[in-house]
Amino acid sequence: MSLEVTIRTVSEQDAGELLTLRRAAFVSEAQVYGDPNIPPLTQTLDELRADIAGEGVVTLGAWAGHRLVGSVRVLLEPGKATLGRLAVAPDLQGQGIGTQLLLAVPPYLSEDTSELWVFTGRDSVHNVALYEKHGYTHQHDQTAGDLTYAYLRKIVGAADDVEVAPPV
Repeated sequence: MSLEVTIRTVSEQDAGELLTLRRAAFVSEAQVYGDPNIPPLTQTLDELRADIAGEGVVTLGAWAGHRLVGSVRVLLEPGKATLGRLAVAPDLQGQGIGTQLLLAVPPYLSEDTSELWVFTGRDSVHNVALYEKHGYTHQHDQTAGDLTYAYLRKIVGAADDVEVAPPV
């Protein structure tokens, strides 16, 4: 059963709440890797505000009432989009919020987007399974410092029946 949420873009005014959400959500990831210095845990509030306002970046948030309970960052590039930092409040994980965020991305894509990429820690079994469930396939791994990321891709095409429209 999915928790009913409202999904909209995150504004700079939401940055403090987003920082808190990400830190709470990524603590378990840091524990998996034995590394408290993963990027979502070390990003400052000023860096996050700059990212939210960045050219070609869309950050979506999922709200349950007035509470921010999930988010995903989308980097828009010519022909592709890269999803990252998918985060769901720890007490609400497993209730469909991550899926709702993934399904909310297509309307924000440009018409020329032909592929979606996502990355997560290679050892993050639940995350990899979520992406594979939604049609992403593992392409390669990349090591950055002590972390190894798994990169997954999904081809966007007519068969997906994805209607791409400008965001409202």
